[in-house]
Amino acid sequence: MEVIESESQLVDVAAGAVLTIGNFDGVHIGHQVILSAAKRIAVQRQTELVVMTFQPHPLSVLNPKKAPGTLMPPVLKERLLAELGAGTLFVAKSEPELLSLAAEDFVERFIVKGIRPSTIVEGEDFNFGRGRAGSVHTLQKLIEGKGIEVFIVEPKKAKLAGGQTVEVSSTVIRDMVTKGKVADAAILLSRPYRLIGSIVPGRGKGKQLGFPTLNLGKPEQIVPAEGVYAGTVEVAESIEKVCITKEKISAVFSIGRATTYGANQSLLIEAHLLVDNAEQFTGRYMAMDFIERIRSQQKFETERELAEQIDKDCRKVQQILGNEIMNL
Repeated sequence: MEVIESESQLVDVAAGAVLTIGNFDGVHIGHQVILSAAKRIAVQRQTELVVMTFQPHPLSVLNPKKAPGTLMPPVLKERLLAELGAGTLFVAKSEPELLSLAAEDFVERFIVKGIRPSTIVEGEDFNFGRGRAGSVHTLQKLIEGKGIEVFIVEPKKAKLAGGQTVEVSSTVIRDMVTKGKVADAAILLSRPYRLIGSIVPGRGKGKQLGFPTLNLGKPEQIVPAEGVYAGTVEVAESIEKVCITKEKISAVFSIGRATTYGANQSLLIEAHLLVDNAEQFTGRYMAMDFIERIRSQQKFETERELAEQIDKDCRKVQQILGNEIMNL
C-alpha cells in the first residue's frame, strides 16, 4: 500500500479508482463492511481502492476539549487498511483551512479534481465539510452529472455476549474500552483491543513479589478502565514490527495506581508475562491485547496478601487463555 500525505501527490493516483473516506479509528467490523464492499467493486472494475483519512482527528483541532480518545495509533491503522485491500492511503492533515471547507468545496477540491474516482463507497452515517454539514446524500447531489457513482452501506449491527444488539461505531467501542468492557469491544473490533507503546523501567515491586512485570509507557490511546485483565503480549524492536509479529505470550495485565503502597500513586500499565526471563524485553516495544477483565483493583493490607491474589489471577488467566490462545 502506498501512503501519501500531501495533496500535491494526488496527481499520481490513477483516475477511476474506488474511494472511501473516513477516520476509520479502530478499523472495526462496520468499517470492514465498507472496505470489503469498496474492494469488491475495485476488483470487478479492475481498479484500485483508495482510502482517504485524517490525522489527527478533526475535533482535536476544532475543539480539543471534545476530541475523542483514539483506539489505535496510525501505524496500526495503516497496517489494517493495507490488509483489507487499500492500494493507496491518503492521510490528509487536519488543519483549520481544510476543516473549514464547505461541503461543496471539499467535493470539488479533493474528489472531483483531486482523487477523481469512478465510485465512492460510504456508510449511512458519513459526514464531511465545515461543521459536518455534508451527508452521504449531500455527496450524491454534489457529484450528480460528474460520472461518479455513490454506494451507501447500511449500518452494521452486532450481538454482544450478553445478547444485546448494538450498532457498531468507534464511539460505542471507545465507551466500552473506557469502562473495561474489553470482551465486548473485541466483538465489535473483530480482534482484541490493543495498546501499543514502549517498555519502560518499572519500580521493581512486582519482581520483589515474585511476579516481574513489563511496564508500558503512557500510550496515545484510550487506556482501559483500572482493573486486572487476561491478555496476550507481543514484543519487537520497533513500533512498526510489533504490529506484525505473531509471537503471542500469555499475560496478566494490571492497570491501576498500586494503592497498596500508599495514596497518590501514578497510573501504571503492567504486564506480567506467564513465561520465564520476561526482563529481557526491557527497552523494546510492546503490544498488549486485552481478552477479558477478571477483577477490579483493590487495596491489600500486606504484600503477602497481594502476592497471593496475583497468584490466583495468574491461574485464572491461564484457565481463560487455555482455549482462547489457540484462536488468536
